[in-house]
Amino acid sequence: MGAIDKHVQPFSRPFTMRDLVSHALTFLIGLSLGFLISLQLNSSFPGPLVVFQAASNLVSSTSPPVPPPSPRNGTFNSSTSISLKEECQSVMHNMSDQELLLAASSRVPRLQESSGHPKIAFMFLTRGPLPLGPLWEKFFEGHQGFYTIYVHSHPHYNRTVPQTSVFCGRRIPSQPVYWGTATMIDAERRLLANALLDPSNQRFVLLSDSCIPLFNFTTIYDYLITSNLSFLGLYDDPRKVGRGRYNPQMSPMINITNWRKGSQWFEMHREMALHVVSDQTYYSVFKQYCQRPCYNDEHYIPTLVNMFYVELNSNRSITWIDWSRGGPHPRKHGPADINHELLNKMRYGSECIYNGNTTSMCFLFARKFSPSTLKPLLSLLHFHS
Repeated sequence: MGAIDKHVQPFSRPFTMRDLVSHALTFLIGLSLGFLISLQLNSSFPGPLVVFQAASNLVSSTSPPVPPPSPRNGTFNSSTSISLKEECQSVMHNMSDQELLLAASSRVPRLQESSGHPKIAFMFLTRGPLPLGPLWEKFFEGHQGFYTIYVHSHPHYNRTVPQTSVFCGRRIPSQPVYWGTATMIDAERRLLANALLDPSNQRFVLLSDSCIPLFNFTTIYDYLITSNLSFLGLYDDPRKVGRGRYNPQMSPMINITNWRKGSQWFEMHREMALHVVSDQTYYSVFKQYCQRPCYNDEHYIPTLVNMFYVELNSNRSITWIDWSRGGPHPRKHGPADINHELLNKMRYGSECIYNGNTTSMCFLFARKFSPSTLKPLLSLLHFHS
């Protein structure tokens, strides 16, 4: 026991305050040195970090590269393109015509209150299919986000459209349309009202199933978006087919001096479109008193614009039509008519005023083209923007 007692004796003495301070100082000095050495090693030998970064780069280099954005000309930007799922959303709804016109009339906000770029609404008035649809598919290709499409066809027409088509889901609620009757302007107002529900739509083009574009999308987009005026051709025709259609019972709401005639195939900006769908007074007068041989689609909008909005209009159409043969209907083009000479005549064979300057580029669209012209048109019209 004595030997053991002697060996343990040094550790059994009392632990003084001096010992406590000494151990604390030693611990703090050691901790500080360890921290400084750790920092020095990390800054001098970043080997593990470099190895990790190299491994990360190696993994990413084996993955497919992200494709660069598609180049666009003029005002276009690839970041605005939208997915096929968004493009194919249906525009069908359950509103009556009266509810639709009221909803559209309230869409006063302009572009600065909407999101994205200004868009052009392409409104197709057709009985059923669009036989020149493949040509329009080529025209719209690559420009999603800069246009919207609305199709007014017969309500009983129910042929399905492929999911990949730009016309997928673009049919609006419709009613039967009969040539020469008020149902024509009902369809036009219906198309305008549906298009006005989208505040991004700033220009509105009415097209038929026999219309074609004469230029690529970029050219037409820039021409319309930068224009100061709408494009409706209207004139005072003293003949039986003009003033001769005026019904004196329209007075005093509409006088013979107000009466105008024009092409049904118009293009207008948002402000004018809002005026057209908001009108009830003059629409009612036309519906009651414009009966055959008075044709609503040739007189209603031209007369309305002449009475109230003439300063907003260029007083010319941008849809080329051949009336050289006379008669109630324009010439219809077949496959034998299609050549570069005809197309260039339509594009540059006229002279007009655009934003205060004289130009030979007066027409952006043309009609009437038969379904059999699709193949030669596809071979001659190349819509590279």
